[in-house]
Amino acid sequence: MDQDENIGWDEAMSEVKNSNGQREVHNVTFDEIEHSTPSKGGLNLDFILEIPLKVSAELGRCRMLVNDLLQLGQGSVIELDKMAGEPMDIFVNNRLIARGEVVVANERFGVRLTDVVSPAERINNLK
Repeated sequence: MDQDENIGWDEAMSEVKNSNGQREVHNVTFDEIEHSTPSKGGLNLDFILEIPLKVSAELGRCRMLVNDLLQLGQGSVIELDKMAGEPMDIFVNNRLIARGEVVVANERFGVRLTDVVSPAERINNLK
């Protein structure tokens, strides 16, 4: 029988018959699973601390025709879909995780988180 072919219970049982036509039955034994003891009573997740993530903040979005895009120049204004004062979206690896407001810290723009997305909302955003 071909290995890639799916077989049913009856076909599987006919495959395990020995040369006398009787079914062979064997006890199954499993190796002992070794449990590693986590340090300090918790899981050691230090390895994930070095994973790089892309964090981005989005003021808003808009859709433009190619013709309108080509006519943009210095001083042009692009109208976004969010109102002034509305929280901006914070994404981690293109997944919405929070909302916040723009702040200036040490002459650089920053974002103060005002709302962290709930786990239920994060799952809904995956779809």
